[in-house]
Amino acid sequence: MTSVIDTKGAAVIIGGGLAGLTAALSLAPEPVVLLSKAPLGVEASSPLAQGGIAAALGPDDNAALHLADTIAAGDGLCDKAVARAILAAAPSAIEDLMRRGVPFDRDSQGRLTLGLEAAHSRHRIIHASGDASGREIMRALICRIRETPSITVFEGFAARRLIIEDNRLRGIAAQDERGFAIFATGRAVIATGGTGGLFVHTTNPPGSWGQGLALAAKAGVLMADLEFVQFHPTALDSDAFPLKLISETVRGEGAILIDERGERFMASTPSGELAPRDIVARAIWRHMAAGHRVFLDARSVPDLDFARRFPAITALCHRAGIDPATQPIPVRPAAHYHMGGIEVDLAGRTSIEGLWACGECASTGLHGANRLASNSLLEAAVCGRWVAESIKGSPARRESKPQCQEFELPASDPASVRRIVSRAAGVLRNGEDLKAAASGLLPLALGSGAASDPAAVALMIVIAALRREESRGAHARIDFPQRSARAGRSKLSLREAIAEARELAVEAAV
Repeated sequence: MTSVIDTKGAAVIIGGGLAGLTAALSLAPEPVVLLSKAPLGVEASSPLAQGGIAAALGPDDNAALHLADTIAAGDGLCDKAVARAILAAAPSAIEDLMRRGVPFDRDSQGRLTLGLEAAHSRHRIIHASGDASGREIMRALICRIRETPSITVFEGFAARRLIIEDNRLRGIAAQDERGFAIFATGRAVIATGGTGGLFVHTTNPPGSWGQGLALAAKAGVLMADLEFVQFHPTALDSDAFPLKLISETVRGEGAILIDERGERFMASTPSGELAPRDIVARAIWRHMAAGHRVFLDARSVPDLDFARRFPAITALCHRAGIDPATQPIPVRPAAHYHMGGIEVDLAGRTSIEGLWACGECASTGLHGANRLASNSLLEAAVCGRWVAESIKGSPARRESKPQCQEFELPASDPASVRRIVSRAAGVLRNGEDLKAAASGLLPLALGSGAASDPAAVALMIVIAALRREESRGAHARIDFPQRSARAGRSKLSLREAIAEARELAVEAAV
């Protein structure tokens, strides 16, 4: 039987990654309820981040240069005003994290160490414990969460449906091993991560299949830029699921891409291995499609002590039987980050009163068509704080208990969706494959099985990719290889995606 939990006016944050934890801590001492479907630090993408946080802190750097690099990577679709505001807030976000105990790396003079990643014109990547930045950031914030008496954590609760009345949030139906509970609240934040779990090859946790997008979309919230899925060029090529990430910082230190013959196949590409991620991912994908294997080779980088500089990567390579100091690392592209998501304004507000979103599940306009490396943790830290400020400025109504509803929803499982999505919405796309995917996903999305919610998210991504008849940033159509002069950001609702998929099914049947 479904129970109702009265939050007593507290805001509810859905998701235990960097964005959600930042929002919770920034709301203190105001009471907060934090829902996480797994124990904090588990099944989140933030702890897996090897790269750090981008911030213009160097003596040769400034926010304008950071903005220029972000806009260039975003391939014409960044919201410039949003990007300028978020990037300008980077130094204060770093200060907040240090105040909360994050041990960022420093040189012998006590200054923050600044690294270089692809498409950045300056050294501006701040790390913690070398290539374990996400883990160390999350460790510090989780410790603070546990110490903060105003934050009540419910672990093992997966938010499944929003309860909306008159376009206003009234509650959240969440599922644990015992069944469903309704958290009565008029203020909530979706901060649930990305969509990589929809793909066969991904660096994301398996549970990151877009549950926050499904939650919002089924409540009628509009989505933006869903077609833009970033594929990290260098995941460790193996049979594991998910794949282990080989950080872009390895290429920043001078590692090169070679094939099984030892040929450096990106030597003639502008910026080579440090070109934007979409360019590198497509180059590797095409080379693999031509029958080659691809390797990341750091053996000849001068003065690089690989094990000291990249202890986490060294450990995962050793577990795979590879010594990166003496052997090249086999790599392949893998779904890594979703630039699209729930449409929000700069304060994180959605189209439903009382509902905010931040982090990877939100689409602010910062990333455009292609995220600049290490801007994602920055966005989570900055926007998590801004969402908290917006919530503090909203009335803390103690909601009357919403009408109790009985929910019979199976636990979500994206397994049957992955091959459909990977075949059609991968690194290179075409219209016929996308139409076939829409036909395959529609009955799953309309059904009541375990694949329903993942298929709904996948269907929106496929329809958005089908609508965009051009190649831009991370979205590459082999049937529309040119960049359109008139294209802008895209908007899509689940209702629209279902209607278009139905039309495609009718056309295919004629």
